[in-house]
Amino acid sequence: MYKIVNKKSLNPTVTLMDIEAPFVAAKAEPGQFIILRVDADGERIPLTIAGYDREKGTVRIIFQIVGATTAKLNHKEAGDSIQDFAGPLGVPTHLEGLKKVCVVGGGVGCAIALPIAQKLHELGCEVTSVIGFRSKDLLILEDEFKACSKTLHVMTDDGSYGRHGNVCVPLNDAFAAGEKFDEVIAIGPLIMMKFVVAAVKPTGIPCTVSMNPIMIDGTGMCGGCRLTLNRDGKKVTKFACVDGPDFNGYEVDFDEAMSRGSMYRDFEKHAYEETCNLFRK
Repeated sequence: MYKIVNKKSLNPTVTLMDIEAPFVAAKAEPGQFIILRVDADGERIPLTIAGYDREKGTVRIIFQIVGATTAKLNHKEAGDSIQDFAGPLGVPTHLEGLKKVCVVGGGVGCAIALPIAQKLHELGCEVTSVIGFRSKDLLILEDEFKACSKTLHVMTDDGSYGRHGNVCVPLNDAFAAGEKFDEVIAIGPLIMMKFVVAAVKPTGIPCTVSMNPIMIDGTGMCGGCRLTLNRDGKKVTKFACVDGPDFNGYEVDFDEAMSRGSMYRDFEKHAYEETCNLFRK
């Protein structure tokens, strides 16, 4: 069993937890993920590591309450324990040697982007961060990004906080002003990453995306995170969980990934409703 040592609500749908897992904390790196089960009868879900403290032996997860398992996890409190917490899994984000990077996070994807921005800052890299949300009520981790970024752009779709517009607005402004980056790293909803890649592509700057949104099983066995890459004129099949989660954004077939992801929507909605009804009884 793995003890929850800290729990905090970041906004009405997003929760932060620090889990006591010293063996995972000892090896974790930005970009990797864990697989957890809330209880012995629960499903296994992958969650990308949002931070770690090697001295305290804790691993931070930040999750959005969207399905049955995340709803059940959110009912746990500090002091409670969860059944399983396995990791770190996946390939760490490659950050060595980068001198100037733009990190783009959208919504809860900012939880994954933050440890990358923090690690880049620790390595002496000049970090520009762009974080985007639908509205002010959904804003998370602004202070944390500010602490590790030379420049921070906060965007909201409705203009209720920061600057009005999506994450591509400051990107396009920077490119128009002649700004150069060694790399752009984008993490968030698939549609957001698709448009970030489109914005970066004319510059030729390398663009890395995290395909964690399509992961389900986390071991490559279910095939749910199957991903088509267009590489050198050929279609190549990879799996987000075992080959990623990071990929060259220029190669990813985002339309196929979004189509496959929508296949599970009705099933997950039904499971979520059943779980919520169970807690109401």
